[in-house]
Amino acid sequence: MEDLPTEQEEDPKPPTIEPLREEILDPSDPDRKVLVGSLLSNTEMEHLVSFLRNNKDVFTWSHVDMPRIDPSVACHRLNVDPSHPPHQQRQRRFAPERNQIISDKVDRLLEVGFICDVWCPTWISNLVVVAKKKGKWRVWVDYINLNKAYPKDCYPLPKIDQMVTGYELLTFLDAYSGYNQIPMVVEDQEKTTFITERGLYCYVVMLFGLKNAGSMYQRLVNQMFKDQLGKIMEVYIDDMVVKSAVKTQHLSHL
Repeated sequence: MEDLPTEQEEDPKPPTIEPLREEILDPSDPDRKVLVGSLLSNTEMEHLVSFLRNNKDVFTWSHVDMPRIDPSVACHRLNVDPSHPPHQQRQRRFAPERNQIISDKVDRLLEVGFICDVWCPTWISNLVVVAKKKGKWRVWVDYINLNKAYPKDCYPLPKIDQMVTGYELLTFLDAYSGYNQIPMVVEDQEKTTFITERGLYCYVVMLFGLKNAGSMYQRLVNQMFKDQLGKIMEVYIDDMVVKSAVKTQHLSHL
């Protein structure tokens, strides 16, 4: 079960190329900010921030604002080997304070429609609760048994750091809770079932812990940006970069 918004520490993040400063994207909500390179000239900064504010409707700040991918475009299928017997993990017991952490996560996932109740699932996986920095907790599903039951998708992932050298201006974009924007096929939803003190739940959207989630997302973005890839942008799963060899062209590329 993933944090909301999805936090994928395993994904490589774009490097900090220069000192950054915060700019408020929506004056009516000071918490909606973007990071802009502080080495830009005043004119460049003014034009870029104005452009971003004029296009603030494409930014997502909550799961309520997040549109999902139409199932006709992309839908995640596990392709479980039918000869592989389903596995039901024995329920792990947690201390009361960790059960509360799990319960809070379940409430949030139910609220945004990422999970639902499930009856008589054939696959059941346990939760893992791990301490993070600054007193936070990460709750995820242990899909070790499920991930063994279907083949690895070897769809290639690009070396994005090798594709953005020699450009005058770069803009890095990160998809909001990207994996969760892709729905699970209905027949595979119950296979993602996890067990809690409150009951059984399954995912209706793709999540990070599934073995082929990264490959699935890369396929999607490659399809979406096929006319721009290798020219004015590159994408590594849910991390995107728009690149311009001549900085005066950057706003048109964005």
